[in-house]
Amino acid sequence: MDAESPLRGRSRAVPLSKGPEPSEGEHHVTIAPAEPASAQAAEQAEAQQAAQTTDGPGTALLRVLTDLTADLPDADPGRVAAAALRGRSAKADEVELRELATEAAAGLISEDPAYSQLAARLLTIGIREEAASQGVTSFSQSVAVGHREGLIADRTAEFATLHAERLDGLVDAALADGADRRFGYFGLRTLHSRYLLRHPITRKVVETPQHFMLRVAAGLAEDTSERALDEVAALYRLMSRLDYLPSSPTLFNSGTRHPQMSSCYLLDSPLDELDSIYDRYHQVARLSKHAGGIGLSYSRIRSRGSLIRGTNGHSNGIVPFLKTLDASVAAVNQGGRRKGAAAVYLETWHSDIEEFLELRDNTGEDARRTHNLNLAHWIPDEFMRRVAADQPWSLFSPADVPELVDLWGEQFDTAYKKAEAAGLAQKTIPARELYGRMMRTLAQTGNGWMTFKDTANRTANQTAEPGHTVHSSNLCTEILEVTDDGETAVCNLGSVNLGAFVDTASGDIDWERLDATVRTAVTFLDRVVDINFYPTEQAGRSNAKWRPVGLGAMGLQDVFFQLKLPFDSPEARALSTRIAERIMLASYEASADLAERNGPLPAWEKTRTARGVLHPDHYDVELTWPDRWAALRERIGRTGMRNSLLLAIAPTATIASIAGVYECIEPQVSNLFKRETLSGEFLQVNSYLVQELKRLGVWDAQTREALRESNGSVQGFTWVPQDVRDLYRTAWEIPQRGLIDMAADRTPFLDQAQSLNLFLETPTIGKLSSMYAYAWQRGLKTTYYLRSRPATRIARAASGQAAAAAPVPQQVTDPEAIACSLENPESCEACQ
Repeated sequence: MDAESPLRGRSRAVPLSKGPEPSEGEHHVTIAPAEPASAQAAEQAEAQQAAQTTDGPGTALLRVLTDLTADLPDADPGRVAAAALRGRSAKADEVELRELATEAAAGLISEDPAYSQLAARLLTIGIREEAASQGVTSFSQSVAVGHREGLIADRTAEFATLHAERLDGLVDAALADGADRRFGYFGLRTLHSRYLLRHPITRKVVETPQHFMLRVAAGLAEDTSERALDEVAALYRLMSRLDYLPSSPTLFNSGTRHPQMSSCYLLDSPLDELDSIYDRYHQVARLSKHAGGIGLSYSRIRSRGSLIRGTNGHSNGIVPFLKTLDASVAAVNQGGRRKGAAAVYLETWHSDIEEFLELRDNTGEDARRTHNLNLAHWIPDEFMRRVAADQPWSLFSPADVPELVDLWGEQFDTAYKKAEAAGLAQKTIPARELYGRMMRTLAQTGNGWMTFKDTANRTANQTAEPGHTVHSSNLCTEILEVTDDGETAVCNLGSVNLGAFVDTASGDIDWERLDATVRTAVTFLDRVVDINFYPTEQAGRSNAKWRPVGLGAMGLQDVFFQLKLPFDSPEARALSTRIAERIMLASYEASADLAERNGPLPAWEKTRTARGVLHPDHYDVELTWPDRWAALRERIGRTGMRNSLLLAIAPTATIASIAGVYECIEPQVSNLFKRETLSGEFLQVNSYLVQELKRLGVWDAQTREALRESNGSVQGFTWVPQDVRDLYRTAWEIPQRGLIDMAADRTPFLDQAQSLNLFLETPTIGKLSSMYAYAWQRGLKTTYYLRSRPATRIARAASGQAAAAAPVPQQVTDPEAIACSLENPESCEACQ
């Protein structure tokens, strides 16, 4: 096929010249209809006139813009200057003009990614000047000011003072290497607005982005030794290159006087007694106050109608207690940064399961609705087997079967059937009827996450001994750790930016650099265990005993775009699995290093690994690096490991934005999405797609408008080659079976779990029932949100059109649809 053939039958617009490749961490560019050439010429003339007639600040601004765009040929400093000068006040100074220019450049991201780089560079100057106004021009000064104002911890201030010269040099070297220029505008703006420490009175920042990153690293220093300094330098280099970022609680609090750096807390169900229920409220409030996301089981509380012998009355069940929890979670707002967040898990045999499914409904009695809690099911295999076989399912009150909460696998199956035989069930319903109601809740709310109790416990490193049970996952379904009434599980998270490790020349991953990054990341995730502030005694006790961490990943979609691999291709699936294996291998090696240095975790003898069983041993999987695995196994037998758990893939929404990459292991949701700035809303387009369309000569106003009309899909773009359209499919256009298979293939190399969203544009009961049954059959431990298209439609504000009416998810349970999809899963389009 000749190069022009894809364009036949389509009127050609004048193609835009090919702009520079996006810088590292800058993967998105906004779009809008191109201005007419006459308008652009008028703006340029206006800028020239302004430069000639304006006073000093205007002339200085144009000079700054010209310098900043010296390596950005597709960014026009004159247009930015003209827009800024038009919006200035009568007494505008240099600072106001630069702020106006920053917003003007952000508005022009609509035409080329170069303007995102220009806006970021302007914002960088503003941040530096803001910090300088507080007496901060170096890292050591930043720490000194923060310490004086009560923001920085004594130990961090001592470390920074002792090593001031070298630490200041680290920042200078990073800046010379272009560290600040790796940010896109929106990522840098997020840092400035949410993460940089501010003076408590003036509210001006007292650190720049590089000071911030080095403060986070220095806050995790082991001591004040030279070795600790070398380790801090290694972590800072990774962060300044955006190769790796810790999770938000660590970024917020490391090095501060209140170093609560853990992301996740998992609590066992309160006991079936009033004091325990209200004690759990208190624990949740303390954890939520310090920015922890909560996962909480409620499976031990007796169900509605159960006898209360102390009063000879009957229980109201779990719903009134969850209503109180709902209000508490909303009230305790995580240090003023955001509302508290919690997910409540309930086992599928609990008699209140049907009322539990209604908690997020928008109709019905509000006293029995919880609008702030997230809901999740903790599902035993026996239930899924009965759904598949169309058998009845019995519901019990925990007061009658208290042992079921702590059992899994064959022991659970035996106890459950024994309780049925004893006539203890409060109700028996067809398993498919309940499953259908679960699917309906997912379709209507995206909530009621499907997580699998037996699979989670069967392979968990912490469940080697009786009495150690995983009772739930966390707020984002990637953490699986044992809990009991006296232990609150904790996890510290961080994510490797996979997109930064692609070697496009070889078409592969830079595996050695990935190894080194993982080793440094694990070292500091483990360090959080010792330095962290624990809001409750139960959390501190559990974390010191088990020392779990959760190293994850982001930017997998970026890897596939760079290597031109469609997300669901066999090559992409194989590479995803190799990446997961290599990260686990390097993580376990790093944990063995730490065990050699500091000793194994206190609960080492209680783990499966201590018995010679590594997580991949639970799966029939062929290892890519068998010799390294063999050496690791032998070494662990000698030294043990410092951590009971090491891998968990979290959602990474905010840190992926900072790094300028796609979230965790997900496909892109759209080629087009919305960003908000002070000057309004802008539509962004996938910059990899932009570069491809520029290469084809079709990145023009007509294509931009077509992309908007198609809600970010290129599948109808007949003037674009099919291989390009295949590469740039969205999550809605990729068969969900492909996402599930990819997740299942990496599961042997995740000793915890992964936040796996699933996507259906118009969910139906039949599609969902097949999809989640397939996820269970493939051995997934957990799933996360069900994303439906109406909730993610592109707003048409930019084009002045009303949004199309959103299709309503199917409201009724169709038994025939469930039966069809379960008995003929291969024919269901949801997983094809």
